[in-house]
Amino acid sequence: MIYTTIQQLSEAIQTGGTTPTELTSISLERLREYGPVLNCVVTITEKRALKQAKKAEEELKKGKNRGPLHGIPWGGKDLLATSGGIPTTWGAFPLRDQKFDYDATVVKRLEEAGSVLVAKLAMIELAGGMGYKQPNASFTGPCSTPWSLKHWSGGSSSGSGSAVGAGLVPFAIGSETWGSILSPSNNCGVSGLRPTYGRVSRHGAMALSWTLDKLGPLCLCADDCGLVLEAIAGPDPADQSTVDEKWSYQPEERDFKLAIIKDVLEGKQEPVAENFKQATKVLEKYCTIEEIEFPEFPYQAVTRTILGGEAAAAFDDFTEKGLAAELTAPEDRYGPYARSQVLAKDYLRALRLREKMCKIAEDMMEPYDAIIAPTSGTTAHPIDQPFPTRRPWAHKDIMGAVGNAAGLPSIGVLSGFSEEGLPSGIQFMGRPYDENIILSVAKMYQDRTNWHLQHPPMFME
Repeated sequence: MIYTTIQQLSEAIQTGGTTPTELTSISLERLREYGPVLNCVVTITEKRALKQAKKAEEELKKGKNRGPLHGIPWGGKDLLATSGGIPTTWGAFPLRDQKFDYDATVVKRLEEAGSVLVAKLAMIELAGGMGYKQPNASFTGPCSTPWSLKHWSGGSSSGSGSAVGAGLVPFAIGSETWGSILSPSNNCGVSGLRPTYGRVSRHGAMALSWTLDKLGPLCLCADDCGLVLEAIAGPDPADQSTVDEKWSYQPEERDFKLAIIKDVLEGKQEPVAENFKQATKVLEKYCTIEEIEFPEFPYQAVTRTILGGEAAAAFDDFTEKGLAAELTAPEDRYGPYARSQVLAKDYLRALRLREKMCKIAEDMMEPYDAIIAPTSGTTAHPIDQPFPTRRPWAHKDIMGAVGNAAGLPSIGVLSGFSEEGLPSGIQFMGRPYDENIILSVAKMYQDRTNWHLQHPPMFME
């Protein structure tokens, strides 16, 4: 039952090949054994999990089937509120005992779908809102990719990517403000979906940037991402930013038209660039691919200014109480004070420029089903070393800046490995609300390759 897709697990449950209780026991055992090895777990929710698994089993015996997620274990990034005395730490030492008396909407919806919450998973402290510069920026320690314990799993949904990549849970929920789903997707060799802004309610999730934050799944394959998104998507009165429509997963197969941004491989590591080139050769067999060039515009600066200003406001109380002094990464102890220096006029100017950025994205993407690019510019970073001085946005990260500021959906999937055996990925970014299209393209790619079927040997037992 390890490294088995949601669809396959669901079929096994239906045919009597396994039970929700058995699957939950397997996940709990692997979380206990490998969670500390990877630093990917904050809290194992065993009592709640066993109760939910038993309920799912009883319902299925009575013929009540809630869908493909019924009885399937999952893990949540530890910024999702959970009731029942389960801590929600936000990855930060000063909040290690923080508890809520309610469940986040995503947690509720997955419970309604019959899923079993087995763990709260590690994350970068405050989702990177303090400007961390190293993997060791979480009170649970730096999280490893299951492909190499000496390399980082990516941020800020570190534990979500690592736990899925190591086969500890069939799927997990992460969050992205700028790269926090796609980065662990790349480093851990799993499929990570960043939905359109407003597609999934963020009620009960820690806020980093109100106009940039998004919640989405990390899974073994694109098809699983679609199944999970269907369960968690939809309007929510508790989150006024949600889109007022229900979404259903409906994959299609046809000749898709894709675009590649000119010079997108500039500054990318050699194995990343080579794996991307090989992936495009596969795509060319069933898709039309054209090169495009985005006009000159301060994409990264606009998104960075919005993120910095909103993060300073979101953590104002935290900063005023002096809690930053207790954070793990030394740079995070002064980061909030630096971000509080973002001027109101600069933030407002960035919002105005954001409108123009969205119009550029709309015009550039209108003829295409998706834009493709490497999921990240590098493979996983060494876990014991600080990041390079030049941050990701300095490497002309148009996809990340535009995609998050304009709220565009994107999915990253495994596309190959470096000589060291570290994974790298390809991402498919679509127009707003076109999750079905990018999921379909990614699924077609995975149907024609076997990268997503490869798993780290040390966690195969």
